[in-house]
Amino acid sequence: MRRHPSAPSWKDSAPLFAALGDETRLRVVARLCEEGPLSITRLTEGADVSRQAVTKHLQVLASAGLVKNARDGRENVWQLEPRRLEEARRLLDLISREWDDTLGRLKDFVEK
Repeated sequence: MRRHPSAPSWKDSAPLFAALGDETRLRVVARLCEEGPLSITRLTEGADVSRQAVTKHLQVLASAGLVKNARDGRENVWQLEPRRLEEARRLLDLISREWDDTLGRLKDFVEK
C-alpha cells in the first residue's frame, strides 16, 4: 500500500489499532466518548469486568496514547486523547479511499 504524505507511519499506528481491537477496551473508549472523563469506579459500574481488569485495559489504552489520567481529589480520572482517535479515523478514511480506488480500477478493467 502506498503511503499518503499526511498519514502517520503504519508501524506507529499498529499499537493504536491493537489497543482498539479488544471488545472491553472499545466499550471503555465508547463510554469515555459518551460520558467524558470517568474514574475507575464509574467505568466499572455495570460492567462485567473487575476494577483490576479495567485498570489493565486502561493501561493498554494509555500505552497506545488513547487515554490519559489525572488526579481529581482522591481518584484518578481517565479521559480520551482525541488526537489519537482522529489519527485512527484518518487512517481508516485513507484505507477506505484506496479501497474505493482499487475497486474502481477493477471495474474499469472488467468492463474493458
